Order: sequence, then structure tokens, then C-alpha cells
Amino acid sequence: MKVLMKMFFVVLVLAMTVTGTALPSYAAGDQALTGKVIESMDSGGYTYVQIENNGKQTWVALPETKVVKGQDITLSPGNEMKNFESKTLKRKFDSIIFSGGVIGQGENGVEKKSPGSNGSAVVVTEKIKVDKASGPDAYTIAEIFERGKDLEGKKVVVRGKAVKVSEGIMNKNWIHLQDGSGDAKTKNNDLVLTSKDLAKVGDIVIASGTLYINKDFGGGYKYNVIIEDTVIKKEDATK
Repeated sequence: MKVLMKMFFVVLVLAMTVTGTALPSYAAGDQALTGKVIESMDSGGYTYVQIENNGKQTWVALPETKVVKGQDITLSPGNEMKNFESKTLKRKFDSIIFSGGVIGQGENGVEKKSPGSNGSAVVVTEKIKVDKASGPDAYTIAEIFERGKDLEGKKVVVRGKAVKVSEGIMNKNWIHLQDGSGDAKTKNNDLVLTSKDLAKVGDIVIASGTLYINKDFGGGYKYNVIIEDTVIKKEDATK
């Protein structure tokens, strides 16, 4: 797990060097970050937290996690970036540390780790019904979950509606797709795609990419089924 976390830090830093300069920090190595939450905000799949410890204030970015102002928190070590600009927040940080997530529990009951894929499935109130794509590699979302082991490493095509989009995380766009098949209770109705292409929430798309199972990106982000290197073709959402 330690190796995975370190790999996660490296990927984060490489992904973010387009907007900032990665530098070693006092939090490098095995030293955790501890303090009281004085400000927090969520954006682009991250939670940005400002913590205070002995009068020193530090900004930390971690995979999206529920935190409460005033709680004590302990975060895993990370790498500092100077002059980092968050495009989703439209804000520049003089210094920020990218952490893998929460490793302790404060007095107000913070989650011990990022919920990752376990808590990432999108719940929608509308009724979604999108017809299956055509062709020999086409599947519904429920079929992809059902046949994941047989389809691992193979090209698949799926047609669905984008219900959540997170841009530029680990140098990828993360898109949640639903087509009306599957069941939210068994979590086989919400499929995550990663792509260089981008869609908007509400877009009907045909997505083709390579299917992987049990993909672990570190920081609690493990997916039972995910499609990577996805090519996305948008359709008319009124169809």
C-alpha cells in the first residue's frame, strides 16, 4: 500500500506540473500533516483544505473527502507545489501540498480515508434510458459489470449519458456514464471512463476504450470496472 501511495503522489505531481513547480516540502517522506481545519472547498474531484497547527497555516489538496470546519485532522504526507493554479477553482495558491488523503480521525469524526470509487457512484433522480450501441464490441453498462472478467484488456463500446464529469485529474478527464441498465443498489449502473476527450453533464455519448477490472490508482481510488484511454463521440442529447 505504501508503494501505491508513493506512486499516487508521483502521478499527482506529474499531472500538475503544467500549472505549478513541484518542490520537496517539510511533509515529504513519512511525516504526516496534522492540524485544525479552518477552511475547505471541493472542486474537480479534490478537496482543498487549509489547516492550522501552532499558528502555521497550510493548504492541502486531497481526493474529495468530507471534512468539517473546526475538526482536527491528520493527512498523509505529500509533495509541495509552489505557485499552483487550480483551473476548476480559478484560484492560485502560493504553496499547496498534495496528499493521498486522511489517515487519522479527528475529534469530530472525519472519514479515515478517501471514499474513492466506493463512494463515487452518482445518484440521479431522473429516469435514464439510452439505447445500446451497435456492433460486436457494444455492451450495456450492466453487461460490462457482469462480464468484466471476460472483457478485461479488451476494447468495448458503450452508449450512455454523462452524469458527472471531473476535468484534469491525474492528467485525465473522469466521466461517469449511465444508460438506465443496472441497479444503484448493487452499484452496477454507473460506469467510470477516463479520457483525453471531454463531455459535459447531460451529453449522450458513444464511448470506446479498453476495459480493466480492479484498477487501483491509490488514495482509496479503486475501481471494480473502469474503461481507460476512451475515445468519446457526442450525440444529440434530445435523441
